[in-house]
Amino acid sequence: MLDHIGIFVSDTDRSFRFFETALAPLGIVVRERQQHWGSLIMSGPNYWPFLWIGPAGGNYHGTPVVVSERRPMHLAFRASSKEVVREFHRIGLLNGGRDNGAPEDCGRGAYGAYLLDPDGNNIEAVFREGR
Repeated sequence: MLDHIGIFVSDTDRSFRFFETALAPLGIVVRERQQHWGSLIMSGPNYWPFLWIGPAGGNYHGTPVVVSERRPMHLAFRASSKEVVREFHRIGLLNGGRDNGAPEDCGRGAYGAYLLDPDGNNIEAVFREGR
């Protein structure tokens, strides 16, 4: 079982703006700003720090974090409605995201949209009928 996911980003100002605005329609908000790490922690309505976002290019517990060695990841977040999926996509595009799949029916009762964050990670919002 996962406790949390961490994403290292190349430009915290740009990425924080993207994640804070694009995930807000999904009910995911900043819960803590960690000044000592230069990072932030985000979660949904029931506070549990499940998403950590911090700067790349430094040292993480003795391991260098080199931007050129990172690989893109895919993160999918649950949305409460199709409208929320559309809002995630719209707001994300206005705040540094790049379109990687406009809101659409993805089959099997899923409706999703995809954005690339400022570092090229694929960020999805998905609504599933019947959940």
